Amino acid sequence: MLRIALAALAALMIGPGVALAQQGPLRIEITDGVIEPLPFALPGFVAETGDAGQMAADITQVIASDLTGTGLFREIPQSAHIQRFSAFETPVSYADWQAINAQALIVGGVSMAGGKVVVKFRLFDVYSGQQLGEGQQLAASSGSWRRLAHKVADVIYSRITGESGYFDSRVVFVSETGPKNARLKRLAVMDYDGANVQYLTDSSTIVLAPRFSPTGDRVLYTTFETGFPRIKMLNVGNVSAQLLPETPGTMTFAPRFSPDGGSIVYSLEQGGNTDLWKMGVNGGGATRLTNSPAIETAPSYSPDGSRIVFESDRSGTQQLYIMPAGGGEPTRISFGEGRYGTPVWSPRGDLIAFTKQHAGRFHIGVMRTDGSEERLLTASFLDEGPTWSPNGRVIMFTRESSGAGGSAQLYSVDISGRNLKAVTTGGAASDPAWSPLLP
Repeated sequence: MLRIALAALAALMIGPGVALAQQGPLRIEITDGVIEPLPFALPGFVAETGDAGQMAADITQVIASDLTGTGLFREIPQSAHIQRFSAFETPVSYADWQAINAQALIVGGVSMAGGKVVVKFRLFDVYSGQQLGEGQQLAASSGSWRRLAHKVADVIYSRITGESGYFDSRVVFVSETGPKNARLKRLAVMDYDGANVQYLTDSSTIVLAPRFSPTGDRVLYTTFETGFPRIKMLNVGNVSAQLLPETPGTMTFAPRFSPDGGSIVYSLEQGGNTDLWKMGVNGGGATRLTNSPAIETAPSYSPDGSRIVFESDRSGTQQLYIMPAGGGEPTRISFGEGRYGTPVWSPRGDLIAFTKQHAGRFHIGVMRTDGSEERLLTASFLDEGPTWSPNGRVIMFTRESSGAGGSAQLYSVDISGRNLKAVTTGGAASDPAWSPLLP
């Protein structure tokens, strides 16, 4: 089988200077956060019906982009290929692929009929001369061909790394237009790679901090349409939204769903004091979780729903705390220099991502849930608001450039601190929130 020592990568990549090795032809070494990407070959998927030529080429390109975009894989250019495939069932000439140092080979076919696209594919370990797993066939409407390509890439990624994929997912964010001192904002949603942008609100009012539900069909966000911050819930499918109930004389903001989707944790400001509260997903049964003269906000549940991490200035500076999901005495977990905010629990449950401000710079960082092993992944004029990919491998965040003409843009980075790159959104963007894998 195709064996790569990546299954335990998340745990091992927490510190620098770690080497991953294995017996056999495949080898990935990590030195100070550097990985030698796995070389793979992806011949153009074969068009099995006369009208599938362009579709096959487009699907091939998206799969290649997904894999290389992780920083864990390197595509061998098709111009270097020796063997050519004219049919999906063409026998593999392993010697031809070994000659160009391919370690993995992906072969596929695409057909179209009745408004449907069918993709079948196989994955091979070149050095062992074996197929890795069974071949698969996936189908979707022709309008969903990009999702189909992402699903194929997810299967390949999972088989090689031992981790779940994250390509068939979406990101909700705040799309921004206009000058810095008069910025117009509206909610938008896109594929994880920036494709298929769809606007969910207009720019008539300020919107902030959208957050997906665990099923990916709803979004919570903060709106100023009444003149004060209020929580609103939007159905992504039909783009309908409703304001959630509020207590008169209060402001509500920074909402987030519980892992089971049945409740919402949020901040409520009343009389100059801001505490954390919880209510049912439809607005009933509001319960106070903290009772402090401090400002307490940006709550995020642990994946099992048992705990909440949040930011508070109860110690005199902005720091991170964890408490039971039902309330109780919080435990401080951040003790480094500077201020900490916007904590988000990893889907794996082992790390918390955060924003840190220190010595005039902003950083995206991660730490263990007890506050140990803090690592800063980025540094810039303004980095903030991390969100996790569904598999806990990648963090997306907002980076804003300095100066009067500076604008916000989305970036992503691997949890090792590698593979920092901009996410194309077609304009200024902020406040990303990653969805779970789509059904």
